[in-house]
Amino acid sequence: MPLINPAFKTLPEMFEVVFAHYKGRRDRYALLRKVDGQYRGISHDELKADVEALAAYLHSIGVRKGDRVGILSENRPAWVVADMAILKLGAIDVPLYPTLPPNQIAYILQNSEAKAVVVSTSLQLNKIRKIKNEVPSLMHVLSMNPIENREPNEIELEEAQRIGRAFAEKTPDWFKDVEKIDENDIATLIYTSGTTGLPKGVMLTHRNICENIKSCVACLPVDSNDRTLSFLPLSHSYERTAGYYVMFACGVEIYYAESIETVSLNIAEVKPTIVITVPRLFERIKTALFKDLDAGPAVRKKIFFWALGVGKKFAKAKREGKISPLLAMQHALATKLVFSKVQEKFGGCIRYFVSGGAALPKETGEFFEALGITILEGYGLTETSPVTHVNRIEKIKFGTVGPPIKNVEQKIAPDGEILLRGPNIMKGYWRDEAATREVIEPDGWLHTGDIGEIDEDGYLKITDRKKHIIVNSGGKNIAPLPIENMIQNSPFVDQVVVLGEKRPFLTAVIVPNFDAVRAFARKNQIPFESDKDLLQREEVKKIFDDHLKKISRELASHEKVRRFILSSEPFSIEAGEMTPTLKIKRKIVEEKFKAQLEEIYKSLVYEPE
Repeated sequence: MPLINPAFKTLPEMFEVVFAHYKGRRDRYALLRKVDGQYRGISHDELKADVEALAAYLHSIGVRKGDRVGILSENRPAWVVADMAILKLGAIDVPLYPTLPPNQIAYILQNSEAKAVVVSTSLQLNKIRKIKNEVPSLMHVLSMNPIENREPNEIELEEAQRIGRAFAEKTPDWFKDVEKIDENDIATLIYTSGTTGLPKGVMLTHRNICENIKSCVACLPVDSNDRTLSFLPLSHSYERTAGYYVMFACGVEIYYAESIETVSLNIAEVKPTIVITVPRLFERIKTALFKDLDAGPAVRKKIFFWALGVGKKFAKAKREGKISPLLAMQHALATKLVFSKVQEKFGGCIRYFVSGGAALPKETGEFFEALGITILEGYGLTETSPVTHVNRIEKIKFGTVGPPIKNVEQKIAPDGEILLRGPNIMKGYWRDEAATREVIEPDGWLHTGDIGEIDEDGYLKITDRKKHIIVNSGGKNIAPLPIENMIQNSPFVDQVVVLGEKRPFLTAVIVPNFDAVRAFARKNQIPFESDKDLLQREEVKKIFDDHLKKISRELASHEKVRRFILSSEPFSIEAGEMTPTLKIKRKIVEEKFKAQLEEIYKSLVYEPE
């Protein structure tokens, strides 16, 4: 059984069965973090002691069942300690992205009426100091890092744990005063970032999350021999359930990356067997591979593309069960010369990646499959705890998110929207019954807001967001996501947004991959002084014009992108064009490039095909 013990109905029960299993053992660590250049582990016994000390402290300052406590931190073991301690008391934790500005943090803490907040660094602490007077309910601030010039009601985590231990020694029966936790109690309030409007607090119960853990483990091979590297934000439900709860429940060692920038380095060091990630990682790795090939001798490039061709043939033959002896020999040689070296960049031990959070381009999945790297694309929403679908090792269909996981039902509404039902569906939105009724039917079906199709094997294909569907001036409905995926399938494209609501034709705002564009300019002796200057060169514009013309052959007339804008700056969270989960805010991008778009559309004409 991959789960250490499936007999749990609440998250604290899950934590306890794992702690009991590993009691006194030093052969496996629960969590590992890099300190002074090397990974240091925290045993299950040490983690349990830290959790109990913090829980005792929180209880001593008045945190009770149902109270809300914020966590404002990047990924680190102390995030897990805070989460486990809060949940142990039956309190509700409220995770906050460390990238959020003070005003958005203030809104979430106000709306949830948080009694306390746990922060990581002085940067996060200063955000709380700026807004704490706007949050009347906020009585306590705990800091994981040392505090300089401490203010009232602030305390360092280590000191809080010392006080908690002393409190537990003085009052050994303190935990008897903690109210019993029911599986239908709220475990967490996760505020959806959203691409428009104010965030809503998604209420997930212990049952929602525990059922999701069990269903995920029933569909994926994961056990106590595995290692994982955590780098997606724990404040997002995807990493929290798939990268933390599922892994911990199965006894997987969880390593924390130093930062998002060091993921490539940390993967090579940690040698993980399973990695939970997003498609952006694969695009970056693919770009880096091609950049490395371009910088090397022509013969190496030729060998790589020969091996890639062999890999694609081998993957197809393997699916069909028709691997010839010649192909097997070619594949063995390709593995020795190319694939093993690529796999070594991931540590050489990867069993599979799980990709979620955004659509994985079909070509990207097939590219890495040819290199011998397995990517299982999945799907879910914060409102579904979050996993609902995932491809299976034994049958991968790129371009789909796989069939539903255990205990999840799916159907397509008459308008094409995907509806889901199961024990993982949220309790509702925090203090917003009207919004809850809008998305959950009386019989339990959740409206996902996504448009999709189900194939003959029950595999789900997401075609777009319902609210992203573009209706052009001719009344045609256009799904921009498939078009964006086609445009992005170029080494010269980093990010793209297709626009055209109530317009006669589509336009794309493209952020180029400047490494590739600069290399092209140097190779072709095109002078330039800056990236902005580079984008004005006709030879560079022609790269993107030719690419759009090429893909337009596969598109209907109303789906063709007739014009494009090249952006010299990438879309970012800081500039407000992306959510903390790296989803592009289309309306913000459209507003930013409004003047250029109006210039393009003002004549309301375009060239005939």
